Amino acid sequence: MSRVFSAPGRVEVCGNHTDHQCGYALAAAIDLEARCTAKKNDTNTVRIHSHGFGTIEVDLDDLSVREEEKGSTAALVRGMAAWFNSHGYVIHGYDAEITSKIPAGAGLSSSAAFEVLLGNIIKGLFKAEVSPLDIALAGQFAENIYFGKPCGLLDQAASSFGGLTMLDFNDPKEPVVTPINADLSGFTLGIVVTGGSHADLTPDYAAVATDMQAVAAHFGKDYLRRVSEAEFRTEIKALRGLGDRAILRAIHFFAENERVKKQAAALQSNDIKTFLDLVNESGRSSISYLQNVYSTSRPNEQGVPLALALSEKILAGKGAWRVHGGGFAGTVLAFIPDELKEEFRHQLEAVFGQGSCHFLHIRQTGGEELI
Repeated sequence: MSRVFSAPGRVEVCGNHTDHQCGYALAAAIDLEARCTAKKNDTNTVRIHSHGFGTIEVDLDDLSVREEEKGSTAALVRGMAAWFNSHGYVIHGYDAEITSKIPAGAGLSSSAAFEVLLGNIIKGLFKAEVSPLDIALAGQFAENIYFGKPCGLLDQAASSFGGLTMLDFNDPKEPVVTPINADLSGFTLGIVVTGGSHADLTPDYAAVATDMQAVAAHFGKDYLRRVSEAEFRTEIKALRGLGDRAILRAIHFFAENERVKKQAAALQSNDIKTFLDLVNESGRSSISYLQNVYSTSRPNEQGVPLALALSEKILAGKGAWRVHGGGFAGTVLAFIPDELKEEFRHQLEAVFGQGSCHFLHIRQTGGEELI
């Protein structure tokens, strides 16, 4: 008999490129989900049909990394199976029919939701005693090692745990997950999909971590979280040999790490004005210091900066706006007063096309089996 599983997409509220440096992040699961029916098939082959994307088959007799599979859905399926296998869980083949309401390429972590969905399928069908954190770690493993994308753990953790959470990645294998109770009534969470392609942007994403780790290495550390900001400030002149961009990205990290904690405190005390001010501060830092709102390899494609400029014109003094997620192309996150929702949608969709603006709600549950 088939069973039903679900996993949500996510938004990054604050903590732009902090997770891979063992920093803090604020993230929320959203009410757009990937859902599937799944059942064992008495073989050692996983067969997945994704509506709109066709069918793939993965033979579990071979769980080695395949270079030719990198960047593919099959790589994620094989990688998830490999993680469970390496942790002592015996799994076999299954059939799954997946539908997703998370727009691909919209920066809402459709890939992390897919990984969390697979983790819950394996947990449910094969009685794997795993936690939401285990499933998030399995997803990160599959994406890093098998898919070939050097991501942190934020996306998978946000999808797996659900709700609005502050994530402390000081120990990346055991992050501290703190639920945040927030009353955002009167505001709508909006995402604008600018239409930029993420194809061939992996070097841009990887360079952010490389720059930050180069600064950390100057101090004999692996990650910027291990470096004191005061010590960093005294060494800026010496650090210029790494390139000024690396210094600016480190400046972003130190400030962004503190902003996450300030935002969480503002939300818990219902200080919405301070929260919104910090969202905008985060956005300005990503533009000026992190420099991830467009790729220098495509200087004429600046959909994200354009969407930010349009959002500022509509929301200045009333809401908040920032680049969302990895950046360089993709999406903008906005907190929109309810009375401005339709004006915001009208003006942004006039530029980026009908359906480019999505209004979202926070989902309290993460990846799960539905009864």
